[in-house]
Amino acid sequence: MRTRKLAPLVVGLTAVALAVTACSSGSASSSSSGTTGKGSGAVLTVGMPNGTLTENQSPIIPTGSAAKSLGYAWVIYESLMQVNDIKPLENPTPWLATSVTWNADYTEAKIVARDGVKWSDGQAFTANDIAFTLNLLIKYKAINADFPDQIKSATASGSTVTVDFTQPEYVNQIKLLKQVIVPEHLWKDVDPTTYTDTKPVGTGPYTLQSWTPQAATLVPNPTYWGGTPKVAKLQYSSYNDNNALTTALTTGEAQWGWTFIADYKNTYIAKNPKAFHQVAGGGFGVDVLYLNNEKAPFDNVAFRKALSMVVDREQISQLAGSGVWPAIGSVTGMPSPSGDDWIAPDYKGKKQSVDVNAAKALLKDAGYTWDGAGKLVDPKGAKVTFELVNPAGWNDYLTALDLIKTAAAQLGADATVNAANQDAWFNDIIPNGNFQATLHWTDGGATPWNMYADVMDGASYVPLGKTATWDFGRYKNDEVTKALADFRGASDDATRKSSLAVVQKHFVDDAPALVIWARPSVAQYATANYTGFPTDDDPYANPQPTGPQAAQIVMKLTPTK
Repeated sequence: MRTRKLAPLVVGLTAVALAVTACSSGSASSSSSGTTGKGSGAVLTVGMPNGTLTENQSPIIPTGSAAKSLGYAWVIYESLMQVNDIKPLENPTPWLATSVTWNADYTEAKIVARDGVKWSDGQAFTANDIAFTLNLLIKYKAINADFPDQIKSATASGSTVTVDFTQPEYVNQIKLLKQVIVPEHLWKDVDPTTYTDTKPVGTGPYTLQSWTPQAATLVPNPTYWGGTPKVAKLQYSSYNDNNALTTALTTGEAQWGWTFIADYKNTYIAKNPKAFHQVAGGGFGVDVLYLNNEKAPFDNVAFRKALSMVVDREQISQLAGSGVWPAIGSVTGMPSPSGDDWIAPDYKGKKQSVDVNAAKALLKDAGYTWDGAGKLVDPKGAKVTFELVNPAGWNDYLTALDLIKTAAAQLGADATVNAANQDAWFNDIIPNGNFQATLHWTDGGATPWNMYADVMDGASYVPLGKTATWDFGRYKNDEVTKALADFRGASDDATRKSSLAVVQKHFVDDAPALVIWARPSVAQYATANYTGFPTDDDPYANPQPTGPQAAQIVMKLTPTK
């Protein structure tokens, strides 16, 4: 049997980690903001624009976790491997697992657990904890967004865990590697869908010292397997919105975070060119205007296509995204350059263009008319109106929605923009389909599969009112669903590309959603106190603090000299 070993270079990792994270001395003073004092005494403040939070430190529930929202879950709990989202097909860095080996068709993975790791309460970490966590995903579907009904079993024998899947996981291999692990001895008697984990016990470099609805403070884990972090204290602060976090970053009150900053070079970098940095990486992640295919006016493909024809993606990129989020040019919605090699031959070189006259002609052919005031009337005689919704404070999204509203007016359609409550958007509007149109991101993934599946996969379809994990627009096409399944089950690129060609044809013909811009991983950080963050020259990890890579990043940080 042929195997694919994703992490063969294991020897010496612990020694490297120890060398990177060896204790440093220093008596520098610190402040709550981390803006005074250098060396190991300075506080590193991580900021996110998430408003007031509810106490919940669970690292495995899909929504509602303050720890995941702010990012500190990822330095308390750890993943099996460290995956570089910027270059997802590169060999991962061993972490809680020293290796992960797949069989030929990616239906089985063997995970070898690292020896010598302890939970922060002193209990030994073992392969049983890995198997236990994966079996939680089998038992509780509500926490299994990455592998719904796809994990058949997970069993531990010695230091090895064997995971059997119900289908090939080539496209989801990095999701397994990024899975965080929880301790069996504390979680075996709780319901993980409701457990708030207020006293988290993890294997990571930090432990939770204190918590409020606005901030969490963390200190080094004295028994951490990777050595002693050089950042003596982490403070995770939640700001009300993008503007508040931007102010905190530009004043140095927060030194690491990610938010959209309009005209970031003048607004942020210019305030302290030596210390302030913004970095971004590529990948397959995109932002999509999800159109509710089961609600008017987007239940009519003609209107979906017409709207796509009048939306100026380049204008949105420049005015709403300050050029940070590159416009999507290809009619396939594929980001460039990551997706260039995956574009089907029929669509090579075919670009999005704004054409109001062609859009109106398409609508006329589909039975639409205009009243005396120039308002668009659908074939059933109803005026075309719709609401665009995203959370309040998400400035880039809301500006983009305003520009889409203006574009729709060129067709005679009346749109409104609703700045909704963030919790309502996350927990009701998006998953239950209580919207007509809304911007949302997609998974990055190692291939374009995730991007298309998140928008078009009928395997994720649920009726309106039921909780959807993806396919928020309720698009369903059996041919597309089969092609996506064929892609993920293929053993060669030729089969994958032919399957993807089918998906792209329906993406172009059916316009189930509008891909607006690419979503590279962006973060802002200050190096006044600490250096070692990912840079454009050394993009060793996704630079954001809100993912498993946070543990890897904080262990690379050293006091600024």
